[in-house]
Amino acid sequence: MDLFSPYRLGTLALPNRVVMAPMTRSRALGGLPNELMRAYYTQRASAGLIITEGVAPSADGLGYARIPGIFSAEQTRAWRPITDSVHAAGGRIFIQFMHVGRIAHAHNLPPGARVVAPSAVAADAKMWTDQEGLQPMPVPQEMSAADITQAREAFVQAARNAVEAGFDGIELHGANGYLLEQFLHPHSNRRQDAYGGSVENRARFVVEVAQATAEAIGPERVGIRLSPHNTFNDLPAHDEVEAQYTTLARGLKGLGYVHVVASPHAGFGATYKALRAAYGGPVILNGGMDRERAQAALDGEQADLIAFARPFISNPDLVQRLQQGATLAAPNPATFYTPGPEGYVDYPALAE
Repeated sequence: MDLFSPYRLGTLALPNRVVMAPMTRSRALGGLPNELMRAYYTQRASAGLIITEGVAPSADGLGYARIPGIFSAEQTRAWRPITDSVHAAGGRIFIQFMHVGRIAHAHNLPPGARVVAPSAVAADAKMWTDQEGLQPMPVPQEMSAADITQAREAFVQAARNAVEAGFDGIELHGANGYLLEQFLHPHSNRRQDAYGGSVENRARFVVEVAQATAEAIGPERVGIRLSPHNTFNDLPAHDEVEAQYTTLARGLKGLGYVHVVASPHAGFGATYKALRAAYGGPVILNGGMDRERAQAALDGEQADLIAFARPFISNPDLVQRLQQGATLAAPNPATFYTPGPEGYVDYPALAE
């Protein structure tokens, strides 16, 4: 398997196996997709598959400053010029649904939205707000049974909105300490009902969301991102990771893909192997990739597709540069999350 060989992902014919990983860029003023974002994604349309930044499936899911949503008619309409432009440039694009759960602050939420989570356990971290700078994370409201149902239905409606907006599919963000992973982890999920306690119960909400969105728009259009052994966003190490993700993976059979973030943890290799065996479908592998590591992962049949993150920020033509062995431009971390075009759409391609 060559990194630049074609691959069929469900009904999509990908021209190469290079995936643009989802990356928060904080350019959606007022939570609305815009022309700047259209330019950004269109510049990167040569990727085999683009996965957008995390997009809120509901108002409660926003959390960070300047994050786009897809829960209103206005937002859904605003995404259409972006998907049309990417498709016109020959690209394929999935939208990532990121409900942040407890990783949020009220200053970054619209009126009426709440900071919710599986349990009322605050994250030991701080959140940037445009109004008051860095602020401590609040104690979230523990989700009631009605809240869980409402959140699941919000994901389903967002999936329908995504199809209406022209996306080729959706990716559920079950990684990096956000709501779905908060249900998977015993530190953030201390529930005593059907959604907490055992590894089976902790997997229940994630599986329900995956199955419900797959039923709504087709399983080939639904992927999920996972980060076993992740400790990001105040999720400490625990001893049930392999059992948790193996159990979860069995409930994800039939989805379009599973996207795994690699971890340096000593147990990652065994967990990843067990997860892949239990799931049995296409896998995207992400984590510190360059051309050599990517090709080695494909040669070793460790994955079907390879996701690149930061290299895509400063190299809109990353596929071409990797093919040619060209030098990669370095990104400027100071502009990763700042509003405006600088450090977003002003990185030149090779031919420019």
